[in-house]
Amino acid sequence: MSTMNLIIFIVQQMMNFSVPLLIVALGGLFAERSGIVNIALDGTMILGAFTGIMFLHMVQATGAETGQFTLLAALLISAVTGVIVSLFHAYASVNMKADQTISGTAINMFAPAVSIFVARLVVGVQQVTFSNRFIIDSVPVLGKIPLIGPMLFQRSYLTTYIGFAILVVSAVVLYKTRFGLRLRSCGEHPQAADSVGINVYKMRYAGTLISGALAGIGGLVFIIPTSVNFDANVSGYGFLAIAVLIFGQWKPGRILFASLFFGLMKTISAVYTSVPFLMSLSIPSDVYKMFPYIATLIVLVFTARNSQAPRAEGIPYDKGER
Repeated sequence: MSTMNLIIFIVQQMMNFSVPLLIVALGGLFAERSGIVNIALDGTMILGAFTGIMFLHMVQATGAETGQFTLLAALLISAVTGVIVSLFHAYASVNMKADQTISGTAINMFAPAVSIFVARLVVGVQQVTFSNRFIIDSVPVLGKIPLIGPMLFQRSYLTTYIGFAILVVSAVVLYKTRFGLRLRSCGEHPQAADSVGINVYKMRYAGTLISGALAGIGGLVFIIPTSVNFDANVSGYGFLAIAVLIFGQWKPGRILFASLFFGLMKTISAVYTSVPFLMSLSIPSDVYKMFPYIATLIVLVFTARNSQAPRAEGIPYDKGER
């Protein structure tokens, strides 16, 4: 493999790992900007991926042709699943004023168990398989652009472009709309927001539901390019997305760069056998597999103390208190 082909290969793989992180971290951003800590991102990813993959499995089992429209339908199902899951977290956090970490952890524990149970009930085995027929060989016109074309517009997935579209929409919604201003105010000073007529409870519900939808989508987006079966596991990507959110300082632009960084670390751990230089170092394979998580710890050590988290995140709001 030539050097240029190797670079193109690494960039393509990095997109497959970075985009799910980007989508899920943006989901966490909406929840935390509203004042709700969504530790349940990992469990929501699992359930979103499960329902999306189950849909693809059942469609393909009928012998029907599956293409990009089928993938879009699966993404919609995953998003709806994420919304339903996040409703429980929102109810516990907003209405019951429960500890948000405990509520999220409960969902994380529930998700793989129910996915495995339903999979065995419906298809008879734990792993739900599907055929990956969604790769785009070359995007018309854009795929012919020198260098950039082969990197980003050849052998790619529609989900990659959806991920970047979500980034743009998220930035516009949060910083250019009245809804975004109200959402952010509820995460910074809910009492002040309430005093000017903003319904803090509704805004926190909205932030959490958007978070769930994006986490559900992110679960399916993670599985599609990296596997042909699903066994109730997303490799801890929900937790890694929280690290991306912190590293990105709760800002969409920085979250993008954080996602690319962690995506690169994940790519190195996955494709090091294809890189002659890395193979020549004779580093044990287990060390490469730990790269993303070691990088996460190192980054958090240096960035956590300068955290710019929303001031009211994780604090239940009581309308009667001032």
